[in-house]
Amino acid sequence: MLTSHFPLPFAEHRLHIVDFDASSFHEHDLLWLPHHNRLRSAGRKRKAEHLAGRIAAVHALREVGVRAVPGIGDKRQPLWPDGLFGSISHCATTALAVISRQRIGIDIEKIMSQHTATELAPSIIDSDERQIIQASSLPFPLALTLAFSAKESVYKAFSDRVTIPGFNSAKVTSLTATHISLHLLPAFAATMAERTVRTEWFQRGNSVITLVSAITRFPHDRSAPASILSAIPR
Repeated sequence: MLTSHFPLPFAEHRLHIVDFDASSFHEHDLLWLPHHNRLRSAGRKRKAEHLAGRIAAVHALREVGVRAVPGIGDKRQPLWPDGLFGSISHCATTALAVISRQRIGIDIEKIMSQHTATELAPSIIDSDERQIIQASSLPFPLALTLAFSAKESVYKAFSDRVTIPGFNSAKVTSLTATHISLHLLPAFAATMAERTVRTEWFQRGNSVITLVSAITRFPHDRSAPASILSAIPR
């Protein structure tokens, strides 16, 4: 499969971005993955996305001196080496990954159309959040996409510690040209309730990328988890 990789510094981290051509994917490309047998029943598009995400993750791990390919957990989540946290996301023809010594979550989403934003808004934000994002200087479709993506990033950062939370378990409290803040409710996790999480963001073409890191640890959270988000298929 044809790919191109480049690192991109962002929010005190280095993102590893892989642009890929899914039409150039061949089944034998998966043999590079130790867990390729786990993907036998996946569709062609899913296989290409998974491969691109793992390529990005390998580049990210090499940055910290680790030569490994993250495997797949029992919930299809990436498995990271001990002592490391990581996150993978992909959208259309772009995959990206990031590695950290502390909890981290990343997400990339295509900016919604006006029609899609209007249709999906009630399932992503409530009336208070709508007022906040409408008060920002950003177009509503962009602002709503950011709300969706920021919540995804936060869920990814804590997926091993929480059940599958709904979008109403994290509320948008502010939105600026560089960050979006979320207030976590008990429905997210009792130990994280009433905390506000700052998520950094930037726009890349017709997509947005959000990243959350350096969040206060859970009690007894002394090592990195083996898994990242599985609630949303990746």
